[in-house]
Amino acid sequence: MIGYLNGKVKFLTNDDVIIDVGGVGYKVLVDTLTRQNLQVDTATELFVHTAVREDAITLYGFKNRETLEFFETLLTVSGVGAKSALTIVSKISAADFFKAVDAQDLSTLTKLPSIGKKSAQRILLDLKDKVKNFSADSTEYFQPAQIVSNAFDEAMDALSALGYTSAEISAVFKRAPKNFSTEQLIKFALKELNRFA
Repeated sequence: MIGYLNGKVKFLTNDDVIIDVGGVGYKVLVDTLTRQNLQVDTATELFVHTAVREDAITLYGFKNRETLEFFETLLTVSGVGAKSALTIVSKISAADFFKAVDAQDLSTLTKLPSIGKKSAQRILLDLKDKVKNFSADSTEYFQPAQIVSNAFDEAMDALSALGYTSAEISAVFKRAPKNFSTEQLIKFALKELNRFA
């Protein structure tokens, strides 16, 4: 599976890009915002979702991991395919989308292209338990809970074993980047906790 590409943009169309990575050209479908940031003959990196079917292998590329995770979360919804997910990612930010899901805001979702009332209801149903509570004043990417929960849970267990309380650990985790691995979380927490010891 291809998960990341770093190379030079060779060709661009409205919907896809060909990236030269070591002399091999990878054709990647991209969302609107990612497309706007690409220029021919310039270096770029893309975070990639690889879709494998019997008749094709298709790459979907995004400018950062957050957008990739947003796209892949949409694919977990019954009836939402890659084409629809790419359209949604092009029309609404992850933060606004997950805020709407958390609020069960049907009207926001039905304004998106190719999302009718039934599709919007299915999205709300399938994702309502997969997102964290949204903080309106948060400027961080609003991430699906299942993406980050394992690392945080594992780090919480490790730090608890060292004698730190849940309250101390939770307070530090609120300041930690959401895409940290378990090891990175533990190192970050120990540094922060020892600073205030």
